[in-house]
This record gives sequence, C-alpha cells and structure tokens, in this order.
Amino acid sequence: MLVNADAKGLEWVCAALLSRDPTAVREILNLEDQHSDNQEKFGLPSRLVAKTFLFRIIYGGSSKGFSNDPNFGQIGSEAYWHRAIDAFYEKYPGINEWHNKLMRTVLETGEIRNPTGRVYRYPQMDVIRKPDYWRPKILNYCVQGLGAELMALVRVILMEKLRAYDKSKVLLINTVHDSIVLDTTDDLWYNISTVVKDSFDEVPARYEQLFGVEFPLPMRAEISYGMDWKNMEEIIL
Repeated sequence: MLVNADAKGLEWVCAALLSRDPTAVREILNLEDQHSDNQEKFGLPSRLVAKTFLFRIIYGGSSKGFSNDPNFGQIGSEAYWHRAIDAFYEKYPGINEWHNKLMRTVLETGEIRNPTGRVYRYPQMDVIRKPDYWRPKILNYCVQGLGAELMALVRVILMEKLRAYDKSKVLLINTVHDSIVLDTTDDLWYNISTVVKDSFDEVPARYEQLFGVEFPLPMRAEISYGMDWKNMEEIIL
C-alpha cells in the first residue's frame, strides 16, 4: 500500500515565514481560502488563475512577463497585470517590503543569507546592470531553498520515527520536491499515515531548536493512500 504526503502550500508558507507578512500568516493559521479572496480583490477571472498568480509573484513575476505569457496575456494587458500586482502588494505589504529588501541586500552585498545559514551569491555588478533579469532568481532561490530544507527536515524526523517499525514492512521509496511516498503493508498504512502527519507537525519546533528562529506557522500535509498512484484516496487525520 502506498502512502503519499504533499506539503500543503509549501512555497507560500516559506514566503510567509521569510517575510512575516501578517496577512499571509493569518490566512495560513486560519485556513482561509486566500485564492478566492485574491481572485475578487485583484480582479482575476478564476480561482485557478489567482492561485497561479500568487505563486508566480513570490517567484518574481512581472506585469511584462504575465502579458507576454500565452496563458496569461489573453486575460489582460501589461497595465491589467500591473494593477493586479499592485493590489497584491497592497494586500501583502510585508511581502512587498521583504522583496524590496532582498533586492537592496543583493545590490549592496551581492548575497542573501537564509535563516538556516544557507547563502545565495549573485554577480553584484551584473545585478546592478540588469536588476529586472535577476529579480526572479533572487526572489525565487530563497523560497525554493527554504522549502527544500523544510522537506529535508521532514524526512529526517520521519526516518527517526520509522525506526520503531520493521524495515521489511515500511519503506520510504520516493521524494520529489514537496512530496514523500512510502510503501507499507495493508495493515500498517493508517499507522504510517499518522506518523507522516506527526513528522510534518513537528517541523516548526525542530526548526526553532536547530536554527534559533521562530517558526509561527504550521507545516501541514495532504496525505493519501492507495494500491498505486492512479488510485489514491485522501485521508483526513
């Protein structure tokens, strides 16, 4: 039996954690549907577009980029996307301040240091000459890097907990980006699902312990099970 766990909104959690934007933090803590709210507030045509828009903004998406993208250009002009981006930063001023700080820091020092100690270095003079080119890389790397570190932490905690089980009955067989897949026996899949959930739940406390940085957000997992990837059923724990 396969047990699959996907980190829920991993990049958005990372952006909220790094920026400490109060609106983003509140929405995550309260399980608010920010995508539907953003669709209305930003004047976007659907919830799916609003969801994609949010993640592309935290990766440094620009109005020019949206208007030239075949999947978004048909929705609106560069001016349309510029207004949507302004509305995003008005709603999430902490993210706006954080994005601006990242750019200033790279322009002044040539590097970004994540709370975990990971350092991202950039060719400072080239960033000064072409800030619009480098902006997506600067905004993206720290979010993706923190996401990878959080998932590594989940795997460490999970492997510690799995020591209590017979190795012949449960194996971690795959992990890609924000997903973890285990193979277990029919009689253990529910127990293993709870172990996986507990491993995600433990991340904030372990992060604070390791790095001395407050982690005021939950790490939630969407867990499903099934005989194969085609026939997976979500379980609410």
